[in-house]
Parts: sequence; structure tokens; C-alpha cells
Amino acid sequence: MASLPKANFAFHDRRRDTDHESFLAHRGFRWLKIATVLMLTVVVSYFLVDVEPRHNGGTWYGYTLGTIGLLLILWLSLLGVRKRKMSEKYFSLKGWTSAHVYLGLALIVIGTWHTGFQLGWNVHTLAWALMMLVILSGIYGIVVYSVLPRSLSNNRREMTREQMVDGLDALDRQLETAAQPLDRHLADVVIAALDQDVFKAGFLARLTGKYPRCATRKALRAFDGTGGDEAADKVRSLLARRQAQLDQIRRHMRYKALLEVWLFIHIPATILLIAALTAHVVSVFYYW
Repeated sequence: MASLPKANFAFHDRRRDTDHESFLAHRGFRWLKIATVLMLTVVVSYFLVDVEPRHNGGTWYGYTLGTIGLLLILWLSLLGVRKRKMSEKYFSLKGWTSAHVYLGLALIVIGTWHTGFQLGWNVHTLAWALMMLVILSGIYGIVVYSVLPRSLSNNRREMTREQMVDGLDALDRQLETAAQPLDRHLADVVIAALDQDVFKAGFLARLTGKYPRCATRKALRAFDGTGGDEAADKVRSLLARRQAQLDQIRRHMRYKALLEVWLFIHIPATILLIAALTAHVVSVFYYW
């Protein structure tokens, strides 16, 4: 059988390496280096270029930085649009994401230096503020996507969401049977716990993991001081297991919410930023 050329093996080795490479470290931090050079060029040129009466967005230097910033923002905003059309042949998703992150951070310098540090209550400052909001929400997204997936995986303990819910349903059936011999008061608190919708919680509760009205926790407290009663002890044990299962499901919901919440800020803020930039550009050319 003919052997494959050594070049093919080298290609596959490189491919395996890049498959395990973080988008932040893509191609040896290529886009970090490019963004760093770009930011240093802006900072150094700011002090070397002499404009009168002082640096601001209305000078030729300000227009240059503004044009670079605008084109970068429009290009970076295409990540979501182009995500499904990328390929290794043209521009990999990992490479585009790496550029998105580092060039997005470079916009802090480009956009701020474009203003000449002259900010006020106007549409121009609004565009800058929205740009900073988009960048900060993006930083949050990077952090949570670097940390939370592992926490999400550890919390699942090799269980799917459906398996966690099925486990809770099995406990509920056992509780329903075990609570029948109890007196009316204790039976009622168990029924209230079983009737409470686990997934009916506000976004803030999902985000914080705090459920002050948890009926299962309330039911457990109702069983304090009932030691010695075999039926009550069995129900208390099942309630404790139910509480542990609820905690696992709620942690899962919290991690998912923390992963998703930044998109509710990042994407709308990006749309508002483009609208504000349009108003900014139109107003500049109108009064130019």
C-alpha cells in the first residue's frame, strides 16, 4: 500500500493542534499582536501628529481614526451573520472570533483617541458610550465562556437535563406515596412542594440562583422536630434528596442564564451602536 506523503502528515498534525487551540491563542496570538501594534500606532501617532487647536474628532487625524473605527465596527458586527458561512479555506470561525475579540478591544483606544478625549451630552458621546458597552459586554462573554462551561459540565455529573428532571419526577412519586400517612399539616406542606413549578422562576432568580419562596425548603423546615416518627423521617429524607436535586437543576439553569445574559446586552447594544454611528456620521457631514 502506498504511503502518504510526509507533507500530509504535517498538515494533519497542524490541524489537530489548531483543533485544540483556544480562539484567544489562535495562530500564536496573531490577532493580539496585530491589535497591539494597531493600538501602539494610534497612541504614538497621537503625540507625534500636531493638529490645531487640539485633537478632536473633527480634525483630519480624528476623521482618520473615526473611519478606521467605523469600518472595524461594521466588520466585527458581521461575526453573527458570517458564522455559518466560514470555512478553513477562507477564514475559520476560530480565526474570525479571535480577530473579533482583539480588534474589538483595540476599538477602546481607536474610539477614545478619535474623540480627542472630548466627551459631552451629544450623539457623538452616545456612540462612544454604546461602543464601550458593547466591548464590556463582550469581555464578560469571553470570561463566562472560558469559565462556566466546565462548571456546567461538573454540575451535570454526566447527566443530561432530561435525566435530572426525570430523577426529580421519580422522587416526587415516592414523596406522594410516602406523605399519605402523615397528619394534615405535614401532608399539605409536602403537596405544596410537589405542586410548585420548578421552572417557573423569574430571570433574576435564574441568574442569582436565589429562590426565597422555595416550597421544598419550607417543607423541610416543617419537619424539624419530628424525629422518631418513621413516616416523617422517610419523608424528610426524600425531601432532602429532592432539595439536592433542585439545587442541581437550579445551578444548571443559573449557569445557562449567565452564559446567555450577555447576548441580551451585546447584540441589542451593537444594533443601537450602529444606529448611533449612523446619526453621528450624518450629523458630522451635515455640519461639515
